[in-house]
Amino acid sequence: MNDTHTPRPPSAEAGPDSSPLRPALTTTLLYFFILGDVLGAGVYVLVGQVAAESGPAVWLPLAVALGLALLTAASYAELATHFPRAGGASHYATLAYGPFVGFLAGFCMLAAGVVSVAALARGFAGDYLTEFVSLPLVPVALVFLAGLALLNLRGISASTRANAVATVIEVGGLLLVIGLGIWIMARGDADLGRLTEVGTPGSGPAAAVLSGAVLAYYSFVGFETSVNVAEETRDPRRSYPRALFGALLTAGAVYVLVGCVAAAAVPTHTLVHSSGPLLEVVKAAGAVPPRVFSVVALIAVANGALLTGIMTSRLAFGMARDGLLPSALTRVLPGRRTPWAAITATTTLSLLLALTGSVATLAATLVLLLLVVFFIVNTAALVLRRRPGGREHFRAPAPVPALGALSCVVLATRVDQEVWLRGLIVLAAGALFAAVAARHHRSVHRPLPDAAPAGELSRGPGSRGGGE
Repeated sequence: MNDTHTPRPPSAEAGPDSSPLRPALTTTLLYFFILGDVLGAGVYVLVGQVAAESGPAVWLPLAVALGLALLTAASYAELATHFPRAGGASHYATLAYGPFVGFLAGFCMLAAGVVSVAALARGFAGDYLTEFVSLPLVPVALVFLAGLALLNLRGISASTRANAVATVIEVGGLLLVIGLGIWIMARGDADLGRLTEVGTPGSGPAAAVLSGAVLAYYSFVGFETSVNVAEETRDPRRSYPRALFGALLTAGAVYVLVGCVAAAAVPTHTLVHSSGPLLEVVKAAGAVPPRVFSVVALIAVANGALLTGIMTSRLAFGMARDGLLPSALTRVLPGRRTPWAAITATTTLSLLLALTGSVATLAATLVLLLLVVFFIVNTAALVLRRRPGGREHFRAPAPVPALGALSCVVLATRVDQEVWLRGLIVLAAGALFAAVAARHHRSVHRPLPDAAPAGELSRGPGSRGGGE
């Protein structure tokens, strides 16, 4: 380990004792953090849309999406345990390819995160809330986001403990759906034949499952945010892989069971045309008031926004510390040691997007932007694993990062042309900002002959600080 070596530039990897962030997360808290982020609002609304793409056997594209997500998760586990720093994909891309690609990856993550929080704020003020009370969007979004920001400012422990409680409620709601679906099957009101019906009139089985897997993949998105709190995790080399794979497998098992009961208990056309497909299972069972499930959905939305807000603030903090964003975003509260400047900035942007309603344009590009990020992360894992170092860390089997990168390309081919056009606009803007940030980064962190060994400097500014 190099924790006692000569001080390095800001892009270098710091030892755990030098981090301004407090390592407070245990394996259990991190497991609930990831599980709560994956088990978000998506599963409550996407089952019907997945059925429209893949046919009645909704469980199959969910299972395929889990397998593809695990490939990229393995690359994240390797990189997060090798380089446990806030900044996540941006930090890994900077180490592997330099500040240009690092900023582009971070920009895509920030755009996705900020827009996601804005969309969830609007969702919280929408139909689920109107089951109980009808209020204007502006005060609801303002109070909602302010409350999440205050909880984020309080500290990572408080935020993740709140997440643990919310995650238990979310999982309880999904288990309720599974239980009700099994009851419907037991009383003979389900059609088990739908579980083997794959394909649609316009697509064969393979193409339909892959198209459904693109939407189902969104249900598993969230695991990547956890790398931004690896720096705040106790013993991340052991804790992170256990929490990551445990949470993904738990979420996958729940999703597949939900897909099975939804497909068997509710006619496919009903699922496809419902904005609350899991609520159709509750109605079909007839034993639980629909409002109960609305409460669970509101908690899921709030919990997803909280965890995404944590991710975006830590990502902004990490990018600022690497010199890719203004240094003002590295400011932390003296007592709490939480990145207050980054939290304030990302929350403000989310609020503006929520109030202007422009989230609809960017929301359709979220999956595509994340596929770009995941492709960069998978290839970065291949590049950085060749770098010598003595730190013990998780290492994925050799073919896994390559397969993860290939899966991103395959899924991207199933994205609609309209979404591609929107995504290219965002990527072009990110590339422009990245060029400016990369030039600034190189001018500030120009290598000096006495700053590091000649062999390290020869690898260029993008790789300084990664060797150990």
